[in-house]
Amino acid sequence: MLSGELYDVMDPSLVEQRNRIRGLCQKINSSSEADQDLRRSLCQHIFGKGGDTVSVQPPFFCDYGSNIELGMHVVFNFNCIVLDCCRVRIGDHGLVGPGVQILTPMHPFNAALRRKQLYGKPVEIGSDVWVGAGAIILPGVTIGSGTVIGAGSVVTRDIPAGVFAAGNPCRVIREISADERENYSSDSN
Repeated sequence: MLSGELYDVMDPSLVEQRNRIRGLCQKINSSSEADQDLRRSLCQHIFGKGGDTVSVQPPFFCDYGSNIELGMHVVFNFNCIVLDCCRVRIGDHGLVGPGVQILTPMHPFNAALRRKQLYGKPVEIGSDVWVGAGAIILPGVTIGSGTVIGAGSVVTRDIPAGVFAAGNPCRVIREISADERENYSSDSN
């Protein structure tokens, strides 16, 4: 599965893993703001890396959790979905806006094969990336560090570092200026 090969999504061990993580997500999603210690503990059990410093605003949904590797101080705002049949990496100080979907699963075009198997492609998001509300990050995409993805964008291909990109399909609108980068990095400390 992690290597991008076809796999049976109904394999009993995978179903068991998904059910376990979905149960943990359900606990986060039903927790109150006063339950920060519980949320932190659950995040440490959900995420493959970074659960000790991530901030998750419920509801949050993922498939396996263990395939999600987070840098320091990543923030998931309300109603994020991460389908992680392949590796999802997000660098330090990543901001994931409300309603963002990060997707790694792919389905074969062959209908008979699609009924039984799927495959995936990893997603890489650099450090200091802000993904605006409602954006969809599709399988196999890499987003460079310091980039801003506009709200509602559908990211279908790689986006370089240090740019503002938006649209459907998402495309580079402009580079982020040195002044904006400096102000941004001083604001994030």
